Amino acid sequence: MSTLLTSLVYLVWPVLGLIHGRDLNAPLLNSYDYIVCGCGISGLVVANRLSEDYGINVLCIEAGQADDYEAIIEVPVYVGADIGGTYDWDLSTVPQMQLDGAARPMPQGKALGGGSILNAMCWNRGGQDDYDAWAALGNPGWDWDGILPYFMKSETYTPVYSEQVAAEYSINYNPAVHGFSGPVQVSYPKYFYPQSVNFFDALNYLGVPTEFDQAEGSTAGAAFVPTDLDPNNQTRSDARVTYYDPYSTRENLHIITGQHVTQLIIEGITDDPATENPTSGGNSDGEGTASGNTGGLNFGPEIAPAPVAAPRTKFVRQSSYSSQLRIIGVEFAPNATAPRQTVYATREVIVAAGSLHSTQLLELSGIGPAALLEELGITVALNLPGVGNNLQDHCLVGTFYPYNNASYPSPTELTTNDTYNTECEEEYYAAKTGPWTAGSPNALAFPPLPLISNNADAILSNASSQSPTDYLLPGLDSTVIAGFEAQMQSLINRLGTTTSAAYEIINNNAGSLTVSVMHPLSRGICYINSPDPFEPPVIDPRWLSNPTDRSVLIEALKFNRQILAAPSMQLLQAAQFVPPVDADEDALNQVINNGIRTEFHPSGTLAMLPLDMGGVVDSTLLVYGTQNLRVVDASIFPMVPAAHLQAVVYAVAEKAADIIKAAVIQSSAIPSSVSTAAQSTIPAITQAINPSAIDLGANYTPTLSTSSTAVLVSASSIPLSNTTFSLFSSSPETNPSVSVTQFTASTRTTLISTLLNVPSNITLAPLSSSIDAAESSSIEASIGSSVIAVLTSAGVPPPLATSFESAVATQLPTAAATSDIGSPQGDEPQSEQVLIAAFIAWIIAFFHLDGQ
Repeated sequence: MSTLLTSLVYLVWPVLGLIHGRDLNAPLLNSYDYIVCGCGISGLVVANRLSEDYGINVLCIEAGQADDYEAIIEVPVYVGADIGGTYDWDLSTVPQMQLDGAARPMPQGKALGGGSILNAMCWNRGGQDDYDAWAALGNPGWDWDGILPYFMKSETYTPVYSEQVAAEYSINYNPAVHGFSGPVQVSYPKYFYPQSVNFFDALNYLGVPTEFDQAEGSTAGAAFVPTDLDPNNQTRSDARVTYYDPYSTRENLHIITGQHVTQLIIEGITDDPATENPTSGGNSDGEGTASGNTGGLNFGPEIAPAPVAAPRTKFVRQSSYSSQLRIIGVEFAPNATAPRQTVYATREVIVAAGSLHSTQLLELSGIGPAALLEELGITVALNLPGVGNNLQDHCLVGTFYPYNNASYPSPTELTTNDTYNTECEEEYYAAKTGPWTAGSPNALAFPPLPLISNNADAILSNASSQSPTDYLLPGLDSTVIAGFEAQMQSLINRLGTTTSAAYEIINNNAGSLTVSVMHPLSRGICYINSPDPFEPPVIDPRWLSNPTDRSVLIEALKFNRQILAAPSMQLLQAAQFVPPVDADEDALNQVINNGIRTEFHPSGTLAMLPLDMGGVVDSTLLVYGTQNLRVVDASIFPMVPAAHLQAVVYAVAEKAADIIKAAVIQSSAIPSSVSTAAQSTIPAITQAINPSAIDLGANYTPTLSTSSTAVLVSASSIPLSNTTFSLFSSSPETNPSVSVTQFTASTRTTLISTLLNVPSNITLAPLSSSIDAAESSSIEASIGSSVIAVLTSAGVPPPLATSFESAVATQLPTAAATSDIGSPQGDEPQSEQVLIAAFIAWIIAFFHLDGQ
């Protein structure tokens, strides 16, 4: 009897909300349910959504600092100005020998909010074909229909403030594909440059359409895209402002900044975490050529106190015979010279550090290509050849066609005319209108190849004749090659259509029509070259290594000439300097070789693909070969979509959060035999503690919410039926017409995950076996008092708590002993655990103790 009642205390206590998270400035807990590595867009979204469940503790660890809401971050006119500054990792590629032999910057956000505080703020989704292609590669549920709800969930869309402006700039919207209650504010500036109209008119003149609403997933044309911009104060609506700041008071959400995750701790493989600095090398903070800033808002201790032992309790049931790796925590430090800290995860570790650093972290932890890890002296925990491969990026090449018609306002005046800039600044701060609201390049186009080039058929023919290995790095694993072969076929097929974007034109309204490859066939790599976690990874995007991508850019630059020659664009009086108007193909190639840069969209390095296609994560974002390690960021993209990526990452992270929540429910499934026993047990206990027979006092009124009823039904796997509802007939608050669809997943998940998983250090003997009478009499009183204390502290009237304890002690063992359930087999939960859980679910629901 002692083990039964002891386990009851452990089961009830978390559900009653008596264990809370820590204040953001308090020391770390020894363990968390979930640890998220990286607090950029995806990390903050996942941490936010998981912490909606008050019974779950979530830790998010960020290497950068929190910004101070500086104007350079918030005010749209400064878009791009802080790249290379305080909140940038300042990474670089290796020399690009297929271009001009020079290395290129690879900016990445290093801050609370990640790249969302540095990017150009453009908000678009890509085409339906992008996501249907993801699903076709073996990822069910990731097609357009599967991800659209999450695009909508993440945003609060505000249409253009003026119908006249909307008509003039061809800005339409379909409310059926937009969200109107999500965290991110998505809207338009309070100023529009008129030359955007000239640009769109030219495209239409040349046969490239203007899309009605790019959010519908039809992107093969021109569109004035919205931005992540607050429509009221005209400031950047970044991930920190939208997914963290409003929720910073949650006691179960802990963010620490200035801490670099150095290694995943793998059960049975990773050595005991070091307490002294093991790093040798010259890099102190993991950055590239620029130094970081140690300022910020200090959301956590600079060096958190180090827990000294693995957690004593785990709330997730694990199969004892599983051969898959289990990640039990992470190691971290503020810099290379500081002692390493450790913190433990009882459920999952979610890596959300971006395509480059997520890859680095897995490789440092022994998960990746075995040959690479062995060469660096790293113990191979899991040979996954796809890790670090499949790197894709939207590479762009800038142009310079300055407009000479002074009657058109130009953004360059803000930097060349101090008086004008001061006037615009004053207008912005006084009225939140004017050119300072319009820093983002919104007037974009995503032309299909057949609409802009007579050479489209030849380009496609050449691409189709390629062998998959012709332009890949030599020596790649056969599974990685197989994955590229499948991608290659998909990309070539879509490149030949008029409904899929081949490239992007970024119009800055000042004379630049930058072009960028949207569906590249080139593939690069991101590998560590040292076991030192503070050494930046080797980044080789291999832009234009596949000649098809170069051919697309050549045609794009040629089409720019046609745009500038169109009647509407001739009004701007452009001077074609780069490339020159008479540049032949050799000259265009020279412009490309010298001018190629990143569009800041590295992705695909931990691809969501089948394992035999070089995949690293499955369609639930779980790393192959692991029990509880997921990746949630742009690294999981099988193929980069034709879009600016922030909206895509928000949507992927929203979907990932639901996947993780669903995994808890799935792992807590109850075998049918146990469910039947639970169903037969509850009525007996209900009768034994009939509230109507207990004097609860004149002022006590039991309450029962509809959500509580559903929690009971879901947690105990009892069918929703008249029999179930009869359990509540004595409560006047019961609503027999309740529908399960009305109940929140958060409440259901909380009870299921907590009630059906006993801490690992609690051993439950089968209830059918008897306990020595002398032992029982000596300890039952103290255990029973503990149960009563737990219940009464949660608000249960003492008479009812006493009756509850007595009923569990007498009725539940009797029911279990006659339930025809023997000792647990395999990975089924122990019968007494489920029976207790079913009853506790009922009592908590009945007396409305679930906090809903």
